Amino acid sequence: MIKMVVKFVVVAMVFAQIFSPIAEAAQGRAVYYNPPYTRSACYGTQRETMVVGVRGYMYQGGQACGRRYRVRCLGATYNFPGACTGRTVDVRVVDLCREPCNGDLNLSRDAFRVIANTNAGNIRVEYTPI
Repeated sequence: MIKMVVKFVVVAMVFAQIFSPIAEAAQGRAVYYNPPYTRSACYGTQRETMVVGVRGYMYQGGQACGRRYRVRCLGATYNFPGACTGRTVDVRVVDLCREPCNGDLNLSRDAFRVIANTNAGNIRVEYTPI
């Protein structure tokens, strides 16, 4: 009986690890900002290019610094056919997107280009903590 319970717990833990990112996915809007990306609220000077600034509710007074997200384009916010590339991008939170922030995520231009055409400007995204 104990072996069965242990097996059940192990299986439950494996399923939780596999499927928890799916449950945590959120949707919002993303915009982008141009380089240089060297001044950030989290780190001051940093050299990464696959980075993101997040809105205040996500930033949580700096607690989001260093958090990583996998971002996927769902489509243009406005009428722009073919906005998405079909790829995903992994980004790290390095900044606060100060108001007026036009998206939930303010991706670096380099990160935005991976998932969408920059001419779309404002896109709908799904983002998952990784």
